[in-house]
Amino acid sequence: MFIQQLINGLTLGSVYALIALGYTMVYGILQIINFAHGEIYMIGAYMAIIVLGILTAAGLTAVNLPLSILLVFIISGLFCGIYGLTLERVAYRPLRHAHRLSPLISAIGMSIFLQNYVMLTQGTVDKVFPHIIPSTGMEIIGASISYLQIFILAASFILMTALHLFIKKTRLGKAMRATSQDSRMASLVGINVDSVIAVTFVIGSILAAAAGVMVAMYYGSVNFFIGYTAGIKAFTAAVLGGIGNIPGAMLGGLLLGLVEGLGASYISSEYKDVFAFLILILVLIFRPTGLLGERVGEKV
Repeated sequence: MFIQQLINGLTLGSVYALIALGYTMVYGILQIINFAHGEIYMIGAYMAIIVLGILTAAGLTAVNLPLSILLVFIISGLFCGIYGLTLERVAYRPLRHAHRLSPLISAIGMSIFLQNYVMLTQGTVDKVFPHIIPSTGMEIIGASISYLQIFILAASFILMTALHLFIKKTRLGKAMRATSQDSRMASLVGINVDSVIAVTFVIGSILAAAAGVMVAMYYGSVNFFIGYTAGIKAFTAAVLGGIGNIPGAMLGGLLLGLVEGLGASYISSEYKDVFAFLILILVLIFRPTGLLGERVGEKV
């Protein structure tokens, strides 16, 4: 029982971690919370259904399923990357030097707009994602893990590892770290801060889209409201690990998934959403910098 819930929790937590990375990357550079990020994840889930439907109608899924799944991830990621870039240009760049409340209000406004935009274009009825990966699996220490769970865990690990290497090893990743530490100094040494911020939004949106695709595959249906709940939980994961800290977002997502999975099993599944908000309150009270966050002074 414990091992089974551990597997379920890690599967869910890996999705939370991918979404939380978008929150923590944007906050690390701009010091703002992108509350519209959950809606990007939701759009990624809808795009997965649309793209898979087109590929199925074209007969590609019957001929080459792995290629079809890869195309679903790539096209959904690119589409959401464009949304993220547009979001940065429209909602955040004009307010970059405004009062800190202005981008926050703009983010909430964009979140409501995107939610209603999807509701109007896709309808209020849940959209079904076909089960393309077998629900069967294997036994591990008395617990069953499906091939879909293995796929989600493996894909999440690959994406998080790729992001870590990108941030640490590439020239653009170093520019992102420099901008996060001091954007004015980064600009003085020749770094195009606007481009770095735009790339940050695009990468975060691509990761959110991947999480959306995985959730659509895992639960089999999506609706226009899933971005709100997942966004709040991913924000909780980012705060838990240390907002602005990339390894912290990964750790926070996994821990939140474990707490939610174990709590739903041993206490009650009706309160699974409560656990996330309870953790958020406790962290803000006792450890506001998060598990891996560092206490820093206010930027002036």
